[in-house]
Amino acid sequence: MADAGLRYAYYADDFTGATDTLATLAQAGLRTMLFLGVPDAQERAAAGPLDALGIAGIARSLPPHEMRGELAPVARFFGTLPAPLLHYKCCSTFDSAPDVGNLALAAALLRPLASNRLVPILGGQPSLGRYCAFGQLFAAAGQGGEVVRIDRHPTMSTHPVTPMQEADLRRHLAAQGWPGLGLVDWRAMEQDDAALDRAVDAAQAAGDGGALFDVLTDAHLRRIGAVLWRRASTARLLALGASSVAQALCAHWQEQGVFSARPDAAAPPARGPVLLLVGSLSPVTARQLQEGASHYQVMAIDPALLLGDAQAVERWIRECAASLNAGRPVLAHTVRSVAGSATAREVAQLCGRLLAGVLALAPAVRRVGIAGGDSSSHAVRALGLWGLSPLGALAPGVPLVRAHAREARLDGLELMLKGGQMGPVDLFTRLLA
Repeated sequence: MADAGLRYAYYADDFTGATDTLATLAQAGLRTMLFLGVPDAQERAAAGPLDALGIAGIARSLPPHEMRGELAPVARFFGTLPAPLLHYKCCSTFDSAPDVGNLALAAALLRPLASNRLVPILGGQPSLGRYCAFGQLFAAAGQGGEVVRIDRHPTMSTHPVTPMQEADLRRHLAAQGWPGLGLVDWRAMEQDDAALDRAVDAAQAAGDGGALFDVLTDAHLRRIGAVLWRRASTARLLALGASSVAQALCAHWQEQGVFSARPDAAAPPARGPVLLLVGSLSPVTARQLQEGASHYQVMAIDPALLLGDAQAVERWIRECAASLNAGRPVLAHTVRSVAGSATAREVAQLCGRLLAGVLALAPAVRRVGIAGGDSSSHAVRALGLWGLSPLGALAPGVPLVRAHAREARLDGLELMLKGGQMGPVDLFTRLLA
């Protein structure tokens, strides 16, 4: 049964971003749980009283007709909740397209749940090196790297599925079917509350209520959080954006003394052999792989050789499990092959099949890392878990979480789910230690 004290409910369109929002809420002092699907009564009871809850999904990798099927049960469930603020959590780089992970469609599907005309869109997350100025999105090229416009970003501008070729988020979303968005630019955040409210009113009046908020600093997030909560308290609000939506609200709640921040918990050391599955081919992940490879036994995942060959898949699973059962950590990574091509979705689903097979044969594995947004989403779904709760932090934007499952061998499994752009160069070594 839904909690009367529930303030915040979110759907994340991939699993890596979902765990980042989970960690943000937990660190701010909220009782929170991330479900891996619409929870049933038993799962809701097991989670206990909550201030915030999330549902991790895979909409970022889906075409529009499949997004409708993915989000329909989520919308029905959210309609039963008392939370005054709903959040569609997208990637901080807003990578999406009309035919894959369409953000305008996602907002349209969830908007009937909100009676508030305002639909705020937060365009930056400074904690991850994401900034929005005058509607233009900028992102750091790796942790601590040069900040560049998103359409000139060395990775996101050439993303294999959803390349970001437009930096103006209003134009980017208009191409997906959401024209006429207003803008609350960063200068309004530097003014008093009355002036900021006037700017928000003008932005929502410019179109159908959708308003993009610039974000350059944590101070901007605090101001936005106050605006969002004040308006959500009068009529239910739907917001779109990265974990910065949660950061904005939590900053406001803490300023009001509603919640007290918890100190960041360090990730505990691994117990037993670690399996690291790398589906991302981003330059950031490639550097992490190069740095950490000497600490693992390295195995290649060649989709061209494994897809469609059940015997080859079983051989790969047995070989990987044998190494883990011998106490050796394994780093398994996808490779590009000249023998054929596979879609990103096929590769992600293959990673899920491999992970489920290995864990069935290697019960000593209690910690798993997965690098890559789509790989994480499909791989974790393949395990049949029902929830995730926070354990500790490996790095900004890269939490360690605890799995909840009805199957005893999977309950308590520790997971690191990271996007391709996330984490320092020594992240894979940190996963072991």
